[in-house]
Amino acid sequence: MMKAMLLGLAILAGIAARTPARAAETLTFAYLLDPVYETVLWPIRNGKVASDQVAIEAKPLDIPALLQATATKAYDVIMTAVVGVPKAAARGLALKIVGIGLRSSPAGGGAAIWVKASSPIKSVADLKGKTIGVYSLPSAGITLIRIALWKSFGMNVALNGGDMRWVELPAPALPGALLAGKVDAATLIHSQAYAAGKSGDFRVLLETSPLADKAVGGQSISAVFVAFPERLEERPEAYAAFVKLLRASVDYTMAHQDEVFAAVGAATHVDPQFFRAWFATYSEVPVTIAPKDIAVIQREWELCKELGVLDSYPRAADAVWDRAVER
Repeated sequence: MMKAMLLGLAILAGIAARTPARAAETLTFAYLLDPVYETVLWPIRNGKVASDQVAIEAKPLDIPALLQATATKAYDVIMTAVVGVPKAAARGLALKIVGIGLRSSPAGGGAAIWVKASSPIKSVADLKGKTIGVYSLPSAGITLIRIALWKSFGMNVALNGGDMRWVELPAPALPGALLAGKVDAATLIHSQAYAAGKSGDFRVLLETSPLADKAVGGQSISAVFVAFPERLEERPEAYAAFVKLLRASVDYTMAHQDEVFAAVGAATHVDPQFFRAWFATYSEVPVTIAPKDIAVIQREWELCKELGVLDSYPRAADAVWDRAVER
């Protein structure tokens, strides 16, 4: 199934975002290799929304390739973790946030800690001394889970010497490791969480998303779209049109879910109902930046510094491109 899904993604990626006849400029866009983002771009690629100011050439990449693309400035707009902006600044690489790529859902799903259905673990307190399997220790998602446990329960969430042992495993291995007892609890990527909820083999110990949201003062943000300041200065109108077009594409998807989810599901061999559950329960792709998002990013960076994830951070308001902020 994984090979079929990746083949479908490759087919979708090979279809260039349709260029309107009057498009004045083209911006290249690198985003996370994930079927969900194919639903976001489907309206652009299929001519459902368009701009006479800009065309978007979009390419999905895995996380290592996204990091490399950022370092080499290989694309005009790149998706990255929200903690990646201050980390880049510490290395002398200036980035501007031009959009929000992943924000928690008000429904509060998508960031659960799972245990085996028969596990004796019944509460967060029972996690002390236990092993938690995660897909990426430095990721924004796992950092937010740590923040939730820390701020809501007073847990010592240090990666070494804390109340629990954190073990990084390849994402596909996590459900099997949990079933086999190799880890006592685990975080799962969204497609795994969707399957786990249907299987009967697992149960949710804790949904951490609402707790992380409380800690950061709003819907938590995991990923952002960034651009390079010098390019924003050279082509501000093109970037403003980029944000507007990508937002219009998301709006079309949300208004035509049956159409978009069926098409992308067929191409990627993913159940269209997963996409419906993702947008309803797990996360949002708002693109445009609300003023409250800036405050959330600032608080996330502050907490990440307290955790030792960041050594320093800029003022969030200075890191955001003002033309992407909702008025």
